[in-house]
Amino acid sequence: MVLAVLPALIPDIRRIYEVYFSAFHNDRMGQIILKILFPGPIDDEFKKAHAAGALQWWQSCDYQYTVKCVDTDTAEIVGMGLGDILVKPRTPEERRNHGAPWLEGEQRERAEKVLSPLWEMREKFFGGQPHIYCHVIAVDPRYQGRKAGAAFCEWAIDLGNKTNLPVYFESSPSTVNLYKKMGFELMPETVIHKAEVLGTDMDIEVPLMVKMPSGAGGMPFDEWRRSGYPSFQKSRE
Repeated sequence: MVLAVLPALIPDIRRIYEVYFSAFHNDRMGQIILKILFPGPIDDEFKKAHAAGALQWWQSCDYQYTVKCVDTDTAEIVGMGLGDILVKPRTPEERRNHGAPWLEGEQRERAEKVLSPLWEMREKFFGGQPHIYCHVIAVDPRYQGRKAGAAFCEWAIDLGNKTNLPVYFESSPSTVNLYKKMGFELMPETVIHKAEVLGTDMDIEVPLMVKMPSGAGGMPFDEWRRSGYPSFQKSRE
């Protein structure tokens, strides 16, 4: 099986989100978060409305990209990724926390108790600095363990090296070792999701990961941040 990471196209929307909504059956943290963000039934009516909303967002957003992982033997979409590629500094207004506007009342309040600490930590790390932020990597359960997740990481690392941008994301506790093997730093800071918010017996710690570009010359993220985010030499590739 040869995998390729490609830009997602409008006809891919339904399949991409079929993958997303099915991807976390074997990931406890993913299951919990998905249920909090989308608390209603994920049926055909919901998927149709969600696809329409995704299309509207694609047509209006100029920094967030959706990519697909394709099995080139069958042309089947086996995974999806969603990320912000921020190549220029952003103002406080441009990066403000939008929360969970698709929800209302207690459901929105609960979702924002999960999302806001993630936003606050990202703001602490980067502020308005250019970087690449991976919101999600999701792989069809039939293809999990067959290197689709690694293909997305390699794509993001390559993009980070070419643009001289660090790649940042919140990991699931179950996949953190994969990312460490691929050269991502595990940040000393973490986000703790409280048990009373998640509906679990215990708090869950969210590992935070970053991969500096090759142009950083081996400089760790924390040194780069403490040095005032100096620019790196442009790649010649």
